[in-house]
Amino acid sequence: MRELVLTEIGRLDVREAPVPRPGPGDVLIRVAATGICGSDVHGYTGENGRRFPGQVMGHESSGTIAAVGADVHGLVEGTPVTFNPVVVPAEDAYAYAGREQHHPGKHVIGVAKDIPASFADYVVVPARNVVPLPKGLPIELGALIEPLAVAVHAVRRLPAESLGRVLVIGGGPIGQSVVIALRDAGAGSIVVSEMDPARRELVQRLGADTIDPAAGPVAEQLLAGGGLADAAVDAVGITPTLRDALTSTTLGAPVCLVGMGAPQVTLDAFLVSTEERSLIGSFTYGSGDFTDAAAIIGAEPDVYRALISREIDVADADSAFSALAAGDGTPGKVLVRFDREEQER
Repeated sequence: MRELVLTEIGRLDVREAPVPRPGPGDVLIRVAATGICGSDVHGYTGENGRRFPGQVMGHESSGTIAAVGADVHGLVEGTPVTFNPVVVPAEDAYAYAGREQHHPGKHVIGVAKDIPASFADYVVVPARNVVPLPKGLPIELGALIEPLAVAVHAVRRLPAESLGRVLVIGGGPIGQSVVIALRDAGAGSIVVSEMDPARRELVQRLGADTIDPAAGPVAEQLLAGGGLADAAVDAVGITPTLRDALTSTTLGAPVCLVGMGAPQVTLDAFLVSTEERSLIGSFTYGSGDFTDAAAIIGAEPDVYRALISREIDVADADSAFSALAAGDGTPGKVLVRFDREEQER
């Protein structure tokens, strides 16, 4: 099988490897599509220190079940599926059900450096992490479920009563998914702050209003257009965007930090303490968030196809990573297709 190996920082190579076999309790998935996550790009460039040479990355995927291991029940070959990459030890699966991200010994497929992940023709995952796709969902759209699960969880970290007027900082793939999750949660209105015009156009198609932070202070633009936000989601995660989130919300408002643009930020503490805002962290999701994200995508697949900017062949992955790292202006998600095989190899 083919796998994309991070042979060195800034370089991906296609290599041949044996097809893995599922062990007891595992499932072998024939990968159809894997999305390029921003964290993968930052790993490719070495910025986040969370990907390593020799690693096979990939965690936003869809495919079909190719084989099941012993003791696997209810999952059959040929079923279209995705997988939840947050894995807790089997003995703790029940105790941490719905809050798997809180397990101190969890690992994330695609992040754990010694576990081959889904930038490959095949990947092995625990059966308990396999999620069948909604009936009739085009298989490539299954690769959007994982980033949407991130957004669903982030939105659920906000108090429901704060979802009147919500500001989303950043209109990239996670910000786009946050718009979808806010719509599903019944937000009154959604405003996205995004500099890139193509991304502003995309989130407008999803039902959000937009502002350009380069046109003036975000808070001033919000006041001119209806008032400060009741809550904010920072889907970028750097000092300027976090400050925008804090200054552009009402006193006492919650701000959810889901973006991971920088490992450290500078915080104006008085915007939290004296104005009684809550700063809430969000990372990955629980299993319930993940299955709910699958249902959301399945309900309106034609709407969410807009999140995919382009689909590429495996041989073009390194070039795509390099272009994304250079900021090529891609507004949405890039999918690597692993199901375009024999006739093109």
